[in-house]
Amino acid sequence: MLQLFREVLRNRELIWELAMKDLRVRYKRSTLGFLWALLNPLLTMAILSVVFSRIIAVPHYPVFIISALLPWTFFSQALWYSLESVVGNGELLKKVAVAKSVFPVAALLSNVLNFLFSLGPLVVILLVLRFPFHATWVYLPVPLLGLIMFTLGCGFFCAAANVFFRDVAHIVQIAVQGWFYLSPVMYPEEFWPEKYVAIFRLNPMLYFLHGFRLAIYDGQLPRLQSAALSLGIGIVTLIFGYAYFRRSQEKFVFYL
Repeated sequence: MLQLFREVLRNRELIWELAMKDLRVRYKRSTLGFLWALLNPLLTMAILSVVFSRIIAVPHYPVFIISALLPWTFFSQALWYSLESVVGNGELLKKVAVAKSVFPVAALLSNVLNFLFSLGPLVVILLVLRFPFHATWVYLPVPLLGLIMFTLGCGFFCAAANVFFRDVAHIVQIAVQGWFYLSPVMYPEEFWPEKYVAIFRLNPMLYFLHGFRLAIYDGQLPRLQSAALSLGIGIVTLIFGYAYFRRSQEKFVFYL
C-alpha cells in the first residue's frame, strides 16, 4: 500500500493527464460530449423504471433504482477501462520507462470524475419528484471510498491478467452482466428468497450499494458493521489486486 501511494504521488501529474486524455477520447466527436455522463444514467433509469416498476412495488422507484445504479455504473465502467489500460498502452510501455500502475489508476480517476458528473441526474430526479435530500448524504464518502478501493483492486488484477490472457476481457464482460442481476440494483434485498440470502450476502457489491441506497433513498445510516465491511472489503481487495499486479508487471513486456 505504501509503494502504491508513493507511485501515485510521484506520478500524479502523469495520472491526471492520462485521465483527462481518457475523458477527451471517450467523448471525442460527440455532439453532446460530457452531457452523456448525465444522459446515460437517466436513460437507463427511465428504461428500467418502465420495465420493472410494476413488477417491483417500491415507492419512488426512479430514486430507488438510480441510488444504486450510479455506483454500479461507475464500478462496471471503471473496471472495463482499467482492464484495458495496460494492453491499450502497450506501445508506450515498450518505449518509456514509467510505473505501470499509473494506467489502471488513471483509468479509475477518469471514471471517478465521470461518476461525479453523473450525480447531476440524481439531483434533478430528486427535485422533479420532490424527494427529500436527507442529511445522511454526508455518509456517502464512506461507501464511495470503499467502492473506489474495491474497483481499483479488481482493476489491477484484471489489467494484469488481461496482459497474459486476452480472453479475460470477454470473461469479465459476461461476468459483470451476470453480476448486475445478482446485485440489488433493480430490486430490494428483501426480493431474495429466504433460503438463498446467505449466498447473496457473499456478493461484495451488496455492501457498497446498500450504503449508497441507505443514505440517499432511506435517509438512514448503516450499522457500524456494514460501514466497516465496505471499507474492509475495499482495502483487502486493493492489497491483493495490487500485489498480483506488482508481482506480474516485470513480465508484461514479453506479452504486450
